[in-house]
Amino acid sequence: MRIHVLRGPEIAPDKPHTFQVDLRGLVDLLSHHLYSSPRVFLRELLQNAVDALTERRVHEPDAPAHVRIHADGTSLRITDTGIGLTETDVHTLLATIGRSSKRDAAHGLETARTDFLGQFGIGLLACFVVAREIRVVSRSARTPDTPPVEWRAHDDGSYTVRTLPPGEHPHPGTTVHLTARPGTEEWLTHDRVLTLARDFGSLLPHDIRVADQPVTDLPAPWDRTHPSPAARRAALATHCESLFGFRPLDSIDLDLPLVGLRGIAHVVPWQVSPAHRADHRVHLRGMLLTERADGLLPDWAYFVRCVLDTDALRPTASREALAEDEALAGVREALGRAVRDRLAELAATDPERLGRLLAVHHLGVKSLARHDDGILAALLPWLPFETTDGRLSLDEFARRHRVVHFTRTVEEFRQLAAIAAAQGVGLVNGGHPYACALVERLPYVRPGTVVAELDTGTVTDRLGPLPPGAEPALADLLAVARTVLDAHHCDVDVRAYRPVTLPALHLDAGSARPGPRTGAEERAGHRWGTGNRDAPHDDAPRARLVLNHNHPLVRRIATLDDPQLTATAVEALYGQALLTARRPLRPVDHALLDRSFLALLDRAVRPPAARPGAAADSAPGHPAGEHR
Repeated sequence: MRIHVLRGPEIAPDKPHTFQVDLRGLVDLLSHHLYSSPRVFLRELLQNAVDALTERRVHEPDAPAHVRIHADGTSLRITDTGIGLTETDVHTLLATIGRSSKRDAAHGLETARTDFLGQFGIGLLACFVVAREIRVVSRSARTPDTPPVEWRAHDDGSYTVRTLPPGEHPHPGTTVHLTARPGTEEWLTHDRVLTLARDFGSLLPHDIRVADQPVTDLPAPWDRTHPSPAARRAALATHCESLFGFRPLDSIDLDLPLVGLRGIAHVVPWQVSPAHRADHRVHLRGMLLTERADGLLPDWAYFVRCVLDTDALRPTASREALAEDEALAGVREALGRAVRDRLAELAATDPERLGRLLAVHHLGVKSLARHDDGILAALLPWLPFETTDGRLSLDEFARRHRVVHFTRTVEEFRQLAAIAAAQGVGLVNGGHPYACALVERLPYVRPGTVVAELDTGTVTDRLGPLPPGAEPALADLLAVARTVLDAHHCDVDVRAYRPVTLPALHLDAGSARPGPRTGAEERAGHRWGTGNRDAPHDDAPRARLVLNHNHPLVRRIATLDDPQLTATAVEALYGQALLTARRPLRPVDHALLDRSFLALLDRAVRPPAARPGAAADSAPGHPAGEHR
């Protein structure tokens, strides 16, 4: 390695200087911190060997092309029949950090840079992660009459170069010897090296062996022939299980000839989070580049896992990830189209398989469909939505209802679903991810469909009026209810509506609108004089509890002549309405539920003689009429 050391007194003030380099520190930086794992040492060795084979085949198309690896736990030897190195190449390429044969035509290695796996000329230093010494013996195929040359380097940054007798390395090519660093012997065992070689090099187009065991497994799974489409799907599923540990719901062919990309996308059989980092396996000209490629697919396609080989994508400096550039952006868009086209194809040819896929990954597909009317139209009969008729597709729901009503929040849907269904109004829960946007796009992909938002104010306006003559009997109930619930910032109304099984309806503060006030409400507000008469018209939003006059319990509560029992019953109805609407309960709501439940339970279990108004009420510790 070339080191220029300039001592202070000899330095001219206006003369350019050369950086001083701490070789030990630089070797440590490159071999321990550039790469994520020691396992990459074998990839770098394979990469250099395959690049050497590629270069020799340019000049000698019929030259032998094989790589042989031997490992015994203390050392490793890898031999290739590639282009080899001259003594000048060794000094220039191995001894100068940052110099790469793949970008330096001055040394006779002129093959286009894209034909090589390596691009940065520092990969050999990765071997110092596991080795204390690296010995390279090479003979050049370009000058076969020159003797072989040896380059021996140590992890302290020192190296030596010498020529060898011709018989020590008689044929062109290169052999790299590694001597294990103490504590790293496990990385140089036969089994570990074979596993790593197959992981990194299974798609390399050369004869590569560890001892006598083959490494490559060609043709690639997506290029193999099968007797039937079913047999091919089964073979791809088995391959997916061996790589990713699952049998896919479907496998999607990926073929982009313009960027030399071929591969398969497998659909995960369980729900995954969009934030989960995808485990895509990307090979670069046959060599595994990464098992965790980011940004390979659009965000909506988080439910597939890819394995592919490409010629055109550019790796990062560590060659463990893809560089984010225009080429990757174009590939990402094209792969997204391939997944989209497969979904449309399943809709036309295999709806059963599509149904199984959407049952698990409908959110990801909905994310695509909100920006793609074509895929929304194609998948409309299969995309599931929560509705008042159960879990249905929008297509089926629109056939059942003249108007497709929807809510914008889950809370509104829970509050209004029972009321809407009882009135024959079809309602879609638009509060789930992407649901509202897709419902609003429905008229564009299904002409003639009418879509309308349904909020709590609209529903309140549709609730039936009270029967004639019912209002006076409700005045006392409303007065007590308004007083009790004022502390909860909740107004009270009484209507007659369906279903009759629902005694009370709780409407959120943000969407509840005050409806027409009944005469009973006006008289109750005036009688109790609490200022509540004007409360519904305050600017601050207030929730609303709508009691159902059709429910027998509400009518019985209106006949009570015990204000305390009436107040307890109102609190119980309020709490039950909160639970029915699945509202998040505040501490004050929990306290109200506990208080009303225990008070009603206490009254239910008291003997008749101990109820309010009886002599037993004045027993010690229980004053008459005490409301507990």
